[in-house]
Amino acid sequence: MVASLAAAEQGARVVLLEKTGRPGGNTAMSQGMIPAAGTRFQSQAGIHDSPELMAQDIFRKNNRESDAALTLLLCAQSKHLVEWLVDVIGIDLRLVTEFAYPGHTRFRMHAPPTWTGQSLVADLVEAVRERDKILVALNTPVRSLVTDDHGDVVGVIAGTEAGERIKCRKVILALNGFGANPDMIRQYCPTIATAIYHNHPGNTGDGIEWGTQLGAALENMGAFQGHASVSYPDNIMVTWAVMMSGGILVNRDGNRFGDETKDYSAYALDVLDQPEGLAFDIFGEESYEIAAKGSEFQELMRTQAIKKAGTIEELAGSLNIDGQNLERTIGDYNLARSSGGDTFGRTDFGSSLSTPLFGIQVTAALFHTQGGLRVDSRARLLRSNGDVVPNLYAGGGTAVGISGSGPAGYLSGNGLLTALGWGKIAGEDAARTILGL
Repeated sequence: MVASLAAAEQGARVVLLEKTGRPGGNTAMSQGMIPAAGTRFQSQAGIHDSPELMAQDIFRKNNRESDAALTLLLCAQSKHLVEWLVDVIGIDLRLVTEFAYPGHTRFRMHAPPTWTGQSLVADLVEAVRERDKILVALNTPVRSLVTDDHGDVVGVIAGTEAGERIKCRKVILALNGFGANPDMIRQYCPTIATAIYHNHPGNTGDGIEWGTQLGAALENMGAFQGHASVSYPDNIMVTWAVMMSGGILVNRDGNRFGDETKDYSAYALDVLDQPEGLAFDIFGEESYEIAAKGSEFQELMRTQAIKKAGTIEELAGSLNIDGQNLERTIGDYNLARSSGGDTFGRTDFGSSLSTPLFGIQVTAALFHTQGGLRVDSRARLLRSNGDVVPNLYAGGGTAVGISGSGPAGYLSGNGLLTALGWGKIAGEDAARTILGL
């Protein structure tokens, strides 16, 4: 939708093909938080940030395993992306200052007031419907790309099983990755293959397959975003704000097993290693109040997945975990918070763990893959020799992300930054090339 809006703004006519009955994909299932550096919203809040600082945070997280020039480009474009979405497209985005995600040295998340991707998608859908130059076709899966005798992409086959040929000047692949394709996950991301998949079922890797058929190069296919805190068995994401504001994760034995503020993507593998592949978010009232601003957390409140207790013993009983160990764990944690020397090296503690206490049973999940097809600074697909695949663009999880080669390189917001960032870049470039601008 962002690519379509960007192309239409330049004057191009766009057909947006969606294989399901409702647009949204992974974006609708996210928190809708877009990282951006140097926005006026940050300036108004007295926050100094820059694309260079943002890129440094990304490189620190991914061990400089992403393309340096493309990473800095996306960071530089992020300010324009967010302000364009607000000023031109009409999306309601606000700077999130209640908490910072692990690895970000500045408050730079811009999100809808509800902290949900559903709100972001709803606003994008409305904006698309208002543009006469964009035709949306739902329940219209693309079957394959069409090329001419020179190998240039000139259209797609879409629709019914037989398919209908649609001619076009440019194609933008905005299909996310392959999280819903178990065979590809086992091949490229085997360490997370046993986790539940918590995202859109349409992400079956089609775009990556079409690109490779035309010779496009693959990069960092083992990269993915995991999440260490999805309620079980409800399968509702528990915002990591509860950890960053003072919560801890324990296993069935009532013991912590790592620094909760270091990472929630790679930390998913640590959760999988616990007995039964389960863990328990334990947090206090301040964390509860912060998390309750998000609609997903409000859904957890409605399902009664969150247990509240006036004592540690009562909470342990409601969660069926070892009460004596939990009491010792919380005591050790609070002591480390006041005097330092946490066993696992945590230094950012947030509020103390005091009654009333809250707990949620959680498991690990795969959110989305971060590897994909190689692109250039215009979001055009590249072959292994550096040649451009004519007329073909990619973004989001179809294009390689900026999270390096594995789960530990994921920095919060990398997914929406590449999805919406490349979408705007690709839409504008495709339209300007067609129209000779």
